[in-house]
Amino acid sequence: MRQNPFGNQQQGYGGQRKRGINPRFIILLLFAGYAAYYWVSNRQVDPYTGEKVLIDGSISIDQEKAMGLQAYEDILSKERPVDPNSQIAQQVREIAKRLIAKVPEVEAQMAADSGNTPTKVWETFDWDVNVIQSDQANAFCLPGGKMAVYTGLIPVAQNADAVAVVMGHEIAHALLRHGAQRMSQQKLGQLGQMAGAMSGMDPQSQQMMQAAMGYGFMLPYARKHETQADAVGLMLAAAACFNPQESVPLWERMSAASGGRAPAEFSSTHPSPETRIRDLQALMPQAMEYRKKYCRE
Repeated sequence: MRQNPFGNQQQGYGGQRKRGINPRFIILLLFAGYAAYYWVSNRQVDPYTGEKVLIDGSISIDQEKAMGLQAYEDILSKERPVDPNSQIAQQVREIAKRLIAKVPEVEAQMAADSGNTPTKVWETFDWDVNVIQSDQANAFCLPGGKMAVYTGLIPVAQNADAVAVVMGHEIAHALLRHGAQRMSQQKLGQLGQMAGAMSGMDPQSQQMMQAAMGYGFMLPYARKHETQADAVGLMLAAAACFNPQESVPLWERMSAASGGRAPAEFSSTHPSPETRIRDLQALMPQAMEYRKKYCRE
């Protein structure tokens, strides 16, 4: 055995070096293979969009509901719901009632439009709505149908039509099972982190890989969910006899209320107000058709 000028050991008369596969490469390859298998084996068709989405087969509707209920009870234990007999609480419950009543028709129509069969996950929901005293201009609907509207939304919304657009958007997140999709996506992200750590990747490289996954995959994925919820929520509001055209001035007011402090779209989980307004305007003819067809006032 002798040393060559470059410091690498060579063996045999020809000075040829025995080469092997880098163990780090094998680890990364195994993780990539499992991630690909996980991705392919846990895909299912979303009846609203017609797209194949990632939902871990081990996450059942009942599990989603249980997590939603736990989160809801935790929020209500820390926040301050307004008197359920107050005028604002009664008005919000009435809006929710009208939106929920249109879920079967809207799902059936959107599923038919995309050539799919409704999943009817809403049949298992235990709907409930509260109004929470807070300056936040926000609302939410958790898996299983537990929802709340923050009082800070009311002065920004200004009317029932705009409140219905926001609530329809939040209900759509639950109908589309976005919570389960996010958990499944996070599992893929965790696999990437494990692959980096177990392969011996240095911390700086791991951080770069996580940043690339965030900007290139996770954030666009979250923005897509928001866009989908905007579309389904707009159809719900229109079918429930609310005016979908109020969605555009609503987002103009929401943008003004933020004072321009929203992050750039590429680094945000939400589309910019400008993008949302453009997309909502494009959906308006369809929304008005839903209103004409399903509003039976």
